[in-house]
Amino acid sequence: MNWEQLLSLRRFGDTHKRLRNEQNETRLGFEVDYDRVIFSAAFRSLQDKTQVIPLSKTDFVHTRLTHSLEVSVVGRSLGRIAGEKLLKKHPFLLETHGYKFGDFGAIVAAAALAHDIGNPPFGHSGEKAIGEFFKHGEGKKYKSLLSQKEYQDIIDFEGNANGFKLLTESREGVSGGLRLSYATLGAFMKYPKESIPKKPTTHIAAKKFGFFQSQKEFFNEVAEELGLLLTSKGANIAYSRHPLTYLVEAADDICYTIIDFEDGINLGLISEEYALEYLIKLVKDTINTKKYNSLTIMADRLSYLRALAINTLIEDAVTVFLENEEAILAGEFSISLLDRSQYKAQIEDIIQLSVNKIYRSPGVIEKEIAGYKIISDILEVYTGALVRQKEGKPTNYDKLLIETLPDAYRMMEGSIYTVLLNSCCFVASLSDSAAVHIHNKISGKQL
Repeated sequence: MNWEQLLSLRRFGDTHKRLRNEQNETRLGFEVDYDRVIFSAAFRSLQDKTQVIPLSKTDFVHTRLTHSLEVSVVGRSLGRIAGEKLLKKHPFLLETHGYKFGDFGAIVAAAALAHDIGNPPFGHSGEKAIGEFFKHGEGKKYKSLLSQKEYQDIIDFEGNANGFKLLTESREGVSGGLRLSYATLGAFMKYPKESIPKKPTTHIAAKKFGFFQSQKEFFNEVAEELGLLLTSKGANIAYSRHPLTYLVEAADDICYTIIDFEDGINLGLISEEYALEYLIKLVKDTINTKKYNSLTIMADRLSYLRALAINTLIEDAVTVFLENEEAILAGEFSISLLDRSQYKAQIEDIIQLSVNKIYRSPGVIEKEIAGYKIISDILEVYTGALVRQKEGKPTNYDKLLIETLPDAYRMMEGSIYTVLLNSCCFVASLSDSAAVHIHNKISGKQL
């Protein structure tokens, strides 16, 4: 892979090449990507989607929206720092093509802003709930109507693939979705493969999948434009990662490691004394002890350590990225940047404590259980209604249900796969509160 191709400004429907040195510096193409994501309806719905604590009643716990904004800020820093070094190493990118270090930051920030845009309500358990409805629940009856890959798309419903669909899918009057630059779409694609085969290698890019069968053709177009390396040919398509994806992933890893931990402290799930000890281990080489000891309020101490920890991990991730640039460009770097971090042991300690005290806390588990039931019930009534409508034999109840769907999810054109995927994507589009509200309506609990 080469940087000139990887930094493509091309957008869906372009007939002419977009050149960096012809860009308007006051409204750069990569910065437009950020604007388009932040003004999208799908992004706004993240304000009421679970990051760690479902349906939290406190105002200091992060949602998917605040998490995404923070990841984009960290991503911008990662991209700008790495970009400055890369331009010194590859001066032709600046001298011949006009790329600047801010371009790398803008690409990573936009992709990071969108990284959770396809995630369903109730956190990662929401993805599992959708999949299990079709694998073990009422949705299993549709298996015989789908190809193997179509069925796999649904039983392993993936927020990353749904995100790519949201960002790129054409609909009547709107071609190419948000029409983001291919560089930003490339950086967004953490898992550039289809749903089959599952985890064919231990490479981190093969951990999950990144596009549904309905987006396969356009996914290939983006990958080929960027010059991503084809790692699997024939019936099953897979590519190497865009190098900047590693920075997007690092931004996410840094934020959920440190900030989810902070949420646990604020909620009282982790004691302050215990938590601060863990963070101090991470920043012991950079902490100003005199300043730290002068902070008398816990929130201020926590804020100081959080900022130091994030900065420490940003600098370390960029170092790992630059040291392994050649392997990354060759598609041979098979782990995340933080897996190669000098602070890996400290990171793992913090994550393990978060798992034990936050992610598996009784309150979180209880709400995830409720989320499974809510999602399963919504899918049951809406998939049944949509399938019967497509077959031309809807009940009166089906017709009423379909009237409540947004127009984009009522489409009957295409295959049964399209209809079922649309029902999954409708559920995934719901905020936590909206899912609860719809479930109360269809259960007759609320008028």
